[in-house]
Amino acid sequence: MAFRCQRDSYAREFTTTVVSCRPAELQTEGSNGKKEVLSGFQVVLEDTLLFPEGGGQPDDHGTINGISVLRVTRRGAQADHFTQTPLAPGTEVQVRVDWERRFDHMQQHSGQHLITAVADHLFGLKTTSWELGRLRSVIELDSPSVTIEQVAAIEQSVNEKIRDRLPVNVQELSLDDPEVEQVRGRGLPDDHAGPIRVVTIENVDANMCCGTHVSNLSDLQVIKILGIEKGKKNKTNLAFLAGNRVLKWMERSHGTEKALTALLKCGVEDHVEAVKKLQNSTKLLQKNNLNLLRDLAVHVAHSLRNSPDWGGVVTLHRVAEVLEGKGAGKKGRFQGKATKMSGRAEVQALLQDYISTQSAEE
Repeated sequence: MAFRCQRDSYAREFTTTVVSCRPAELQTEGSNGKKEVLSGFQVVLEDTLLFPEGGGQPDDHGTINGISVLRVTRRGAQADHFTQTPLAPGTEVQVRVDWERRFDHMQQHSGQHLITAVADHLFGLKTTSWELGRLRSVIELDSPSVTIEQVAAIEQSVNEKIRDRLPVNVQELSLDDPEVEQVRGRGLPDDHAGPIRVVTIENVDANMCCGTHVSNLSDLQVIKILGIEKGKKNKTNLAFLAGNRVLKWMERSHGTEKALTALLKCGVEDHVEAVKKLQNSTKLLQKNNLNLLRDLAVHVAHSLRNSPDWGGVVTLHRVAEVLEGKGAGKKGRFQGKATKMSGRAEVQALLQDYISTQSAEE
């Protein structure tokens, strides 16, 4: 049986009954980046509005009777809801979903189905996996390379289909239904039970999927393909944004452009050139600064040449100067790297002179 969240992805709250509640622990990542173990309870409901992670889609966030649900996972035909407050079996409860997160996941997941279908139809580019990330989503394509022209064609086609307002339908098929053979998919979980859920974009794609989806492509608003990257094992990763993520990305980009315009004192079209000039100026200043420090070191060394207390330092500096080397010293030992070994004879004479001077003073 499909969960309520799968039967109606647009539902935001509903009433159900607690079936069981048992003590449990949840491993999470704390604010400091370290692993933390939380003590709590795994709550099973008769039905759930909160999607358990699966199919590349993260789980929903939400509440049960106002109690925060920190994780939802699938266990066979049931969903485990991790809370830090117990709920008595038999209790009628109100379940609410974090709608902003849910709708975002619906947009990204339906967007992935659309991109996958179009990439396959236009260029035979098969999807091997995908990830719905926190900031962007990534589709792994079974090809060592994808051209910029192919990416542009895929982006144009998916947005045309969004403007065509194509319906997205969900149906359940039995395992022995002949239609199953015509449905795209990457296999079923080992513990799958019951009918197969099929998500169909009208005249575009039919795919086995357990996730939550929009009911019409118009709800995707727009898809922006951010680019391609080299993946693992001769694969190519395609990064994309869908729906509200595109608007947020544009807002961040516009804010960055405004800040750079104020800092660089030039228009947006001149930002790159202005930064290149600053980089070149910085490199030149660093080079000049290094030369000045070397000149200063030589001047200090010459001024100390006749000082009996600084003979060793002066000799060491002179050795480095002759060999065009650099390095560092610690506890009376010096280690460095030389680039001009043709001055070895002069260095040997310097060291012998220093040793003789030291011996005479003793």
